[in-house]
Amino acid sequence: MARETAEHPTTMNLVIVESPTKGTTIEKFLGKEYKVASSYGHIRDLPEKQLGVDIKHDFEPKYVIPLRVKKRIQELKNYLKKSQIVILATDEDREGEAIAYHLTKILNLNGQKPYQRIVFHEITKKAIEQALKSPRKIDMDLVNAQQTRRILDRLVGYKLSPFLWKKVVRGLSAGRVQSVVVRLIAEREKEIENFKPTEYWSIETLLQKRGTDKKQEIKALLVKKNNKPISKLGIKNKEEANKIVKDLEKAEYKVINIEKKEIKRNPLPPFTTSTLQQEAGNKLRFSVKKTMFLAQNLYERGTISYHRTDSLNLSESSLLAAKKFITGTFGKEYWAGSLRKFKTKSKVAQEAHEAIRPTEPDKTPDDLKLKVKLDDNLFRVYDLIWRRFIASQMAQAIFDSLTIDISAQNYTFRANGQTLKFDGFLKVYLMKFNENELPSLEKNEILNLKELIPSQHFTQPPARYSEATLIKILEKEGIGRPSTYAPILDTIQRRNYVGKNENRKFQPTEIGVLVNDLLVEHFPKIVDLKFTANMEEDLDEVAKGKKDWIKTLRDFYEPFEKNLEKKQEEIPKKKLIEETDKKCPKCGANIIIRLGKYGKFYACSNFPKCKYTESLKKPSLEIECPRCKKGEIVEKRTKRGKIFYGCPNFPECDFALWDKPVAETCPKCASLLMEKGKKLKCSNKECNFKKNS
Repeated sequence: MARETAEHPTTMNLVIVESPTKGTTIEKFLGKEYKVASSYGHIRDLPEKQLGVDIKHDFEPKYVIPLRVKKRIQELKNYLKKSQIVILATDEDREGEAIAYHLTKILNLNGQKPYQRIVFHEITKKAIEQALKSPRKIDMDLVNAQQTRRILDRLVGYKLSPFLWKKVVRGLSAGRVQSVVVRLIAEREKEIENFKPTEYWSIETLLQKRGTDKKQEIKALLVKKNNKPISKLGIKNKEEANKIVKDLEKAEYKVINIEKKEIKRNPLPPFTTSTLQQEAGNKLRFSVKKTMFLAQNLYERGTISYHRTDSLNLSESSLLAAKKFITGTFGKEYWAGSLRKFKTKSKVAQEAHEAIRPTEPDKTPDDLKLKVKLDDNLFRVYDLIWRRFIASQMAQAIFDSLTIDISAQNYTFRANGQTLKFDGFLKVYLMKFNENELPSLEKNEILNLKELIPSQHFTQPPARYSEATLIKILEKEGIGRPSTYAPILDTIQRRNYVGKNENRKFQPTEIGVLVNDLLVEHFPKIVDLKFTANMEEDLDEVAKGKKDWIKTLRDFYEPFEKNLEKKQEEIPKKKLIEETDKKCPKCGANIIIRLGKYGKFYACSNFPKCKYTESLKKPSLEIECPRCKKGEIVEKRTKRGKIFYGCPNFPECDFALWDKPVAETCPKCASLLMEKGKKLKCSNKECNFKKNS
């Protein structure tokens, strides 16, 4: 038996967390009488190759231990032998509670060893010490909510996927929330396809203050006729625009109203999970999956508070720390003047949680980068979180606003000007705003006409969803929860139901449209936004102990199963075959075009006797491959559905670009140019040539 020493006690308190990084951070705050170990995530789950739910016996889950964690469980059991008490310090959300629950079952903590459950919003010494003083037992309501979601998703996936195999094509799968998200993307695509643009015109005038230089010019927009506002589509065509221009050519332009006012702009609240995902997508161009991975890393390092939250609450200590930093760094005038608190609009937000914030507000991103050696991506996410939190406690930004109305016959033009008077929170958190300084004018002043500018416009179709705009609509509609957005978006791309175009916007694939149409027609509840949102509310009620989890499952499953049985008989298998004139090079039978999980392909009609297949050639962009000079570049897709552009002669030639190339070469290095937003950029990474497209 090992001899007990101060450094190596024979008994200890065992603390179990999910990840090694989190464990390393917590270990710094605990004494030598504690041993911190990691479970490496979930240690029990439903089996992969069977339903794993006993429907007849109250949906009892049949959990199994994945092979990958068996060795880890044995290590935890070895630590258990030397421990006096086990402290479960997994995350404070439903997933964390479920991991803690499964640990109690596998390690027999309810009977063999006493255990404590502790939770905290941030991994700091103070938070850990406080949590150790107020341990609790497992919250079975939270566990049941997680378990209910897992079983619901398993029931839909396990029952509906074989149906899609039978009626559409092998290899397809369905998901409860994922199918709703695919529907949103597919329906937006239909809106775009069916959109008919409407022509409309606007008229601006360029005026000049009399007796002054060009700097005293003023541009104003036509807004009224006969004192009635002109709507956006009010001027319908060129003829109407030209008639107005003709009326105005000899008019007198007179200032009839000048309105000056001070506009105050408030800072945005600190981040919740969904707003962080949206802002990281918009500002950093990070995917939701990448953002959550980086936020998880920052949380486990102890640099930010818990990153899965829908609450805007902030602790008193964090608000006071922000005040101290702001007044000490920028001056008293930059502080808000009181501790600014925010209230979430979400009905289901867990107010006991906090918003995402830095654990040490006085540590600037540059300070932290030097102290803990953050890599560039971690630094950028921390910088975003830190700035948003600090800005939320800063003074308003103040603008001087000027509105000038100018009459010309029976028409009214309007010019708007704005200048920044006091930057306030904008000193820390930059947001878009336009500054436009207008010349000093007086009421009744007459201006010289320099130019009338009629402009043609067309209404635009609704934009395709980016990750950020899709998350915004999911949150608004109550579909899923912010912690589930990353896996949902990842899944629908892996399943090839949607892909991203060159502008990083979602588009449905052929198979995605086909599956969506079938589900909308025959399983409307599964893809109904309101029904799915109500299910999320039911799960929240289970988490609060206000709803029985077994009844929740039964209420969903019984009508779902009944409808599935009915549709098995009613719906014929989709015919996804197109005839061609081609002959199979192996057996001579006709070649047909089939639609598979990853799109259309050539196949022998003599299948399964002959298994010959061939890729369908993609339409060429009519741009010669600059590397091999033997083929023309085509649009391709990765297995996750992301669009890219490459040589058709792969693998002999591996030339590829993420951005769409154009039939134009760089004047500096002769490489292909490619579309990058509204600009053309050189495809050669070592060349910095850019120009407007």
